[in-house]
Amino acid sequence: MSSLLIVEDEKHLADGLRFNLEAEGHKVRVVGDGEKALELLSRKGHEFDAVVLDVMLPGIDGFTVASELRARSEFVPILMLTARGRAEDVLSGFAAGADDYVPKPFDLAVLMARIEALLRRRAWAREHRAPAAANGAEIYSFAGRALDFGQLELRVNGRTLHLTQMEADLLRFLIRNAGRVVSRKDILEQVWKIHVETDTRAIDNFIVRLRRYIEDQPSQPRHLLTVRGVGYRFVPEPGAKPTP
Repeated sequence: MSSLLIVEDEKHLADGLRFNLEAEGHKVRVVGDGEKALELLSRKGHEFDAVVLDVMLPGIDGFTVASELRARSEFVPILMLTARGRAEDVLSGFAAGADDYVPKPFDLAVLMARIEALLRRRAWAREHRAPAAANGAEIYSFAGRALDFGQLELRVNGRTLHLTQMEADLLRFLIRNAGRVVSRKDILEQVWKIHVETDTRAIDNFIVRLRRYIEDQPSQPRHLLTVRGVGYRFVPEPGAKPTP
């Protein structure tokens, strides 16, 4: 049985989610504001396996809640609920550290499936945490760095950094296209499944954070390069001839 926290100030939505999740055998707690959510999630050894987090909350909003949690090295999976058609909310959620999103109004079956996917991913990571590093299938190494997609970790210079699922998905996409220029539009559509018109430069801040993870000097990147007016190029070994 998994334990879930729902952070939603619309009571009818929160009650409906609680009913359906409890019917699936989960333990559910509901709070209506970000402050209470942070209080619960900041407790050492809290019992929650995933969080369903609304963007629009009284007091501090969902983006701030997610950012605060990640800043405290709290990596409980977060599924963020966003307003329909607000692609900027989706991007802001990913930048804050969300692992997935569902737009409002949502199809209940889709939301339940997304929650179950987050729970399976977390359970798998816990089960395989120790031996996973021995299995190179999910590990990509470059320039003294190791990206472990199974454990959602980046190991560099003796440090281990935890990645959100969306950070890992973006890095995987860039790696698969190493040496090639990928556009911001490609990233939006192929990584984050956003197909609405939006300012594609909104992902630039997300890239800046990834550079802090993988670059020795983030202000002078050698691996994650900007191609002005187009997008980005991932270069695992600087100096190698780029792929057209």
